[in-house]
Amino acid sequence: MRVVCPLSATGATGHKRRMTDSIKLPSGDWPVLQPGWVWLCGAGPGDPGLLTLHGLNALRQADVIVHDTLPPGVLDWAPQAERIASGKRGGRPSPKQRDISQQLVELARAGKRVLRLKGGDPFVFGRGGEEAQTLVQQGVPIRIVPGISAGIGGLAYAGIPATHRDVNQSVTFVTGHDPSGRATPLNWQAISNGSEVIVIYMGMRHIAQIAAELRAAGRPGDEPVAVVTAASLPEQRVLETTLARVADDILAAELQPPAIICVGRAALLRRALDWQAMASGTEPRDTDPLGRGRPAEQA
Repeated sequence: MRVVCPLSATGATGHKRRMTDSIKLPSGDWPVLQPGWVWLCGAGPGDPGLLTLHGLNALRQADVIVHDTLPPGVLDWAPQAERIASGKRGGRPSPKQRDISQQLVELARAGKRVLRLKGGDPFVFGRGGEEAQTLVQQGVPIRIVPGISAGIGGLAYAGIPATHRDVNQSVTFVTGHDPSGRATPLNWQAISNGSEVIVIYMGMRHIAQIAAELRAAGRPGDEPVAVVTAASLPEQRVLETTLARVADDILAAELQPPAIICVGRAALLRRALDWQAMASGTEPRDTDPLGRGRPAEQA
């Protein structure tokens, strides 16, 4: 087991600059958030810098923001907007999904410029599709603003590529629980056979069962696994372990969600690509973690 904690609260390079007051959109024809509309926007995995320009444009125009549990910084770009917290956390008291959706409808019908701001990407395990469908059924016009999903961006902040030609030609994204909170009843045999790398969202509660299912489907117990908590934030932690030990090691390390879990040899590449450690002057632990014995191919 190897757990790496953040380098500093100011980021990998030790520098921090506040830009929320000075940052401006480039010139051009940007979409206008009209009264009575709802924009469903992804804020990315956590680091405010991973917000898209369309997301920033939405924040600058909104009358009201119905938002997930987001890190400090993102909402600072919308000082004019009313803020309504609607974050959901597994196992904790949270707003009901139907109430959130209905609130969006009511705010839009009241003539508000409504921004529904969600972590990651709204259409990747974010319930954005459900909310958008409710709005459309109620006659409320919408715009979708994609965001960087934690399953890609969060892993990248840990130095783990979701795809690498020497590792995988496929990657599967799964959620660790179903709408009732129970472990997702997936065909783990098919997933194990069909995808070299598996990225699990919201899987910590059921990771022991998931790991057992994958091992029963033929994945080896020594297969590399990485668990990234608070991805892209100063408090990010990365646990490097194996499929056989992941459940015990999560408990031993006292890791807390939200987390993204990567199963597969892509997790080994963190030994070479931990760019946050390199930014502080630390040399890579292994420049050839896949044991290829040759430089990475350039073609």
